[in-house]
Amino acid sequence: MSDYDLYYWSVPFRGQFVRAVLAFAGKTWTEAGDAAISKLMEGPAKQMPVPFMGPPLLIDNKTGFAIAEMPAIVLYLGETLDLMPAEPDLRAMTLKIVCDANDVIDEITLDGGRLMWTEKRWREFVPRLKKWMALWEDTGRRCGLTVDRGLLLGADAPGVADIVTATLWSTMTERFKKIETVFRRTAPMTAALTQRVAALPPLAELAAKAREEYGDAYCGGKIEASLRKVLVA
Repeated sequence: MSDYDLYYWSVPFRGQFVRAVLAFAGKTWTEAGDAAISKLMEGPAKQMPVPFMGPPLLIDNKTGFAIAEMPAIVLYLGETLDLMPAEPDLRAMTLKIVCDANDVIDEITLDGGRLMWTEKRWREFVPRLKKWMALWEDTGRRCGLTVDRGLLLGADAPGVADIVTATLWSTMTERFKKIETVFRRTAPMTAALTQRVAALPPLAELAAKAREEYGDAYCGGKIEASLRKVLVA
C-alpha cells in the first residue's frame, strides 16, 4: 500500500503542489484517477472521506486522516513530514506563501474559468502578475533570500515555502515562455531559487513524469485553451 491516496485531475495544476511535497519527502502515493474523482464529487457529502467541493483531496493511509483544499493539505504534510520552520513567524510566512500561490493560480485561470482570456484581458492582467512576482521577490529579500539560500529556511534544508514557490513558478514558466521572460526580469532572485529547487532530483523527476503523463497540459479545459491563445501565438 502506498503512503497516501491523492485525488486530483490528470494535469500539473493545483495538485502539483501536493505531489511536489510528497515527492520531496520521498513518500509514495496512488492517484485515484479522474473517473473516481468525478464519482466522489457527484456523491453525497456523507460518503466522502472528508466533505469537499473539488480536488485535491489527500488520504493518509497510515492514519486514515483525509483532508481537502490545497493549502490545508500542504500544511498538514509540512507539519507531519517535518518540512515547516520552527519559528512562529516563519511558520506564518510559510502558510502565507502557500495561500499566495493558491491565489496566483486562481487568477491565472480567471477563477477556474469563470471567464476566458482575451488579448485585452491578458494585457490588463500583466501588471498584476508582475506585482505578484514582485511580492515574492520582496518577501525573499526581507527574509534573507540570496543566490545560495532558500526563501525562508536556507538551501541546505528546503521547506514547504521553497517547494511551493518552485512548483508554482517552474510549472507555469516551463509551459508559457512569455511568462518566463517576465518572471526572470521581474523577480530574478525568486527565479534563481525556483531553478535551484526545481532541479533537486525528486522535483526534477516529478516534473519529468508530469511531462510524460500530461504533455504540455497546465490546467486543462477551455480556460487553458484561451490562455494558450494569448500566450503561445
